[in-house]
Amino acid sequence: MRPEEIIEAALAEAELSHENPRPGAYLVKLPGHHKLATMAWLVVGEHSLHIEAFFCRQPDENHAAFYRFLLERNGRMYGMGFALDPVGDVYVVGRVALASVSPDEIDRLLGCVLTYCDENFDRALELGFKSSILKEWDWREKRGESLANLQAFASFADPARR
Repeated sequence: MRPEEIIEAALAEAELSHENPRPGAYLVKLPGHHKLATMAWLVVGEHSLHIEAFFCRQPDENHAAFYRFLLERNGRMYGMGFALDPVGDVYVVGRVALASVSPDEIDRLLGCVLTYCDENFDRALELGFKSSILKEWDWREKRGESLANLQAFASFADPARR
């Protein structure tokens, strides 16, 4: 089977929402818990499969701790790692040989992308965007707006816990 056929079969089997905007390129929506959705690209090249997913924009503050946090995780990641684009936004990026593309490997790679993006999201935001989160919490509280999607940060953002 061609890599494209393997990818299409794996995505169908996993019942993952995806688009195929051009031959050999698949944009897959991975539902998460902390990061509500991660959009991951699978792009078939001449010799390898490229995997890429947006993680978060460049941090506003605390750059050293933010990047250290991500770099410490890179050594424990399978087939991919955190990387920056030219403007400093953070992605999870990987590349595997086309010979290793199988339904199980597609499932493993997408599972890894989802795990790395979802499990590290809240801590990365706390490190790189804490001031913005505090301001947003206070603004919403003053206006009586919902704090539901900020609850992951209540330990430091909720004035009752500060």
